[in-house]
Amino acid sequence: MQRLNIGDAAAAAGVTPKMVRHYESLGLIPEADRTEAGYRLYGDGEIAMLRFIRQSRTLGFSMEQIGQLMAFWRDPTRRSHDVKQVAQRQLQALLEQQRELDQMRASLEKMVTQCRGDEDAHCVILDGLATAAAPATARNPGQERKRALRVTQPRERRSSGRGAAPVLRREHGLEVVHDALHRAWHVR
Repeated sequence: MQRLNIGDAAAAAGVTPKMVRHYESLGLIPEADRTEAGYRLYGDGEIAMLRFIRQSRTLGFSMEQIGQLMAFWRDPTRRSHDVKQVAQRQLQALLEQQRELDQMRASLEKMVTQCRGDEDAHCVILDGLATAAAPATARNPGQERKRALRVTQPRERRSSGRGAAPVLRREHGLEVVHDALHRAWHVR
């Protein structure tokens, strides 16, 4: 059995020497044997473990999960049921991440499609980003719009209650709120 130094072992496993040291410090691989000069030496078993870790990381498993999987891999009395549970949890996490990515992509595609991309200062993308910053605990869009208008409209217009009505109509939407916010920021 040939023993490789850390650089060659890392290259054979497709990781960096720094990652080999890191995995060793986490206990994912056993502490390496050393030469008289103190250089680490790795055999086929350690290289197989490093490849296992690299592949597990490629699939998005956390270090904790990789530790569990490594323990199962080394245990001849393991039950595949236990391994499958770890993998199923990771699969569910990936599916949730995919749903979130799909939502982000759809939102961004919509903003990019709606953006005129001309010389005008008004930007649908910036409007969308500003709107998306609203807290998740918002009661409803109408209340959020009213709250934004309370902040942006001059007191004399707000005082009657009637002055805000045209701005709150559904057809005016976010552009009116954006313009009101823009005016409020630049007037003060």
